[in-house]
Amino acid sequence: MIRKAQPDDLGTLVQLEEQCFEADRISSRQFRYLLKKGNAAILVAEEHGVALGDVVLLFSRATSVARLYSIAVIADARGKGVGRRLMKAAEAEAWAHHRAYLRLEVRKDNHSALRLYDALGYRRLGEFVDYYEDHMDAWRMEKSLAPDLHPELTPVPYYEQSLEFTCGAASLMMAMKALDPDVIFSRRLELRLWREATTIFMTSGHGGCGPYGLAIAAVNRGYGVDVYITGSGTHLGDSVRSKHKKEVMRLVQEDMYEELQSLGVPINPAGVTAKEIDECLQRKGIPLVLISSWQIYKARVPHWVVVTGSDDSFIYVNDPFVDRDEGETLIDSIHMPILKEKFETMARYGRVGLQAMVVLYHD
Repeated sequence: MIRKAQPDDLGTLVQLEEQCFEADRISSRQFRYLLKKGNAAILVAEEHGVALGDVVLLFSRATSVARLYSIAVIADARGKGVGRRLMKAAEAEAWAHHRAYLRLEVRKDNHSALRLYDALGYRRLGEFVDYYEDHMDAWRMEKSLAPDLHPELTPVPYYEQSLEFTCGAASLMMAMKALDPDVIFSRRLELRLWREATTIFMTSGHGGCGPYGLAIAAVNRGYGVDVYITGSGTHLGDSVRSKHKKEVMRLVQEDMYEELQSLGVPINPAGVTAKEIDECLQRKGIPLVLISSWQIYKARVPHWVVVTGSDDSFIYVNDPFVDRDEGETLIDSIHMPILKEKFETMARYGRVGLQAMVVLYHD
């Protein structure tokens, strides 16, 4: 029998961890949190009242991905189909939570698990080097729970922003390397791009990158660029209260606008819709889209992501931010599928609903 874990299963879950793993164990405190939070599920396999194994699922907010956080099967039950039953139950649970994809990481030397995942139809997305406590590498794997979802995704290399205010620079780096494999990721490049592209004041702390700044930084490195932006006035002006700061933002924006015009960069007054994104992808462009991070991270801040593909249902993005406080890892931020209608609502920021997109091409 496989059932959902309850709070009074805490001791059993901790015991399973101790029986099954020597390192990278989930602690009692972590299990207590996972049992209470709304975006996680734990399933237990048992027979005659004896726990044989468990599986832990995490559900990414605002996306259609579930992540297999952990699966454990005691030694005496291995080779008897318990792992397969737990995986099928996990897939059913993910589907019940309206998740179209299930992702996981697995040790490269865990050959029995790899055989199981291969047999169940999981595909390898990539790898994480030096991922586990003992420095073993991991494969990243994914399965579509809806058989008609097989998008052609652009191989956009992933870069995690190293500072809370460098999402624009990190997104630009990913787009640049997708078009030019010779680009070398580094914090120095991240900060250089941030300095060049910063156009706005935040409510407090460092400034962030606006669409014109990102476009100029890309053009100066030889990329073809299109800019899509709606509305008039100072972009993201409602993110600050000071009249002095608003005036600085206005002057910087006007200067950058004139520079883009002198460089012949198209500035389109069209909104950022799924249709526009699809057309850019068909032209082999790499779109950077400004979103409000409220629906994902409950933070009312502008945030840049990179679009890596689309299909009939989803927009897929690389998000340079990894929400580690919520137990997420890099796998949660790579090729994130977001329902198209939801993405269109996310791609608006502030009271005026600013929409902005910067698209890079081979020049």
